[in-house]
Amino acid sequence: MRQKNKLLRVTSMFLITVLLTAGCGKASVNDTDKAKSPESAVSVSEGNTEEAEKSGSNAGTGIPSQMPSFTAKDLDGNTVTEDIFGEKDLTVVNIWGTFCPPCIAEMPELGEWADAMPDNVQIVGLIIDISGDEDTKHHDLAVTITETAGVKYTNIIANTDFNDILKWVVGVPTTLFVDQNGAIVGEPIVGANVEGYKTFVEEYLDEQ
Repeated sequence: MRQKNKLLRVTSMFLITVLLTAGCGKASVNDTDKAKSPESAVSVSEGNTEEAEKSGSNAGTGIPSQMPSFTAKDLDGNTVTEDIFGEKDLTVVNIWGTFCPPCIAEMPELGEWADAMPDNVQIVGLIIDISGDEDTKHHDLAVTITETAGVKYTNIIANTDFNDILKWVVGVPTTLFVDQNGAIVGEPIVGANVEGYKTFVEEYLDEQ
């Protein structure tokens, strides 16, 4: 009962966050200071989850140039591998956690953008705070968040295959851009900045 009540409270907080966000103006495309501000990103340590600890979520020497080979599950229980990147010319990888209000607040806009993307681009979510198959608490919360936001794109549950990437990530959301060969292109964007993601994708496609 206590866990159920806690889930209801978190869900209610999410709904309030979405409503408040809907009433605020969007950040400017060039508002990089805001994108990097503490209000637009949450330290992974604030999630206080086992998976974040196992992933080594501390500052590293630099993000790898390539996404790792992996075999993981998505929220629907489907197996996903690195082959997902080969399906499109560019994949926007949005790394997020259920404990992160900025991640949740930007998700409805990400869902709308995913539906409007050109055929050669896709969004993939990577959830960092679901600790294995037995962690139904965070799994169910992630399902509630994505369904409420109207998100239809694939959300992968991070496991130890992603350690080389996640040990570099110190705050969420962090968004990476990955080409069809699994290479990370451009600079990661730390903090909720959907307009910044869109600008990068447009410029990248123009250069191809």
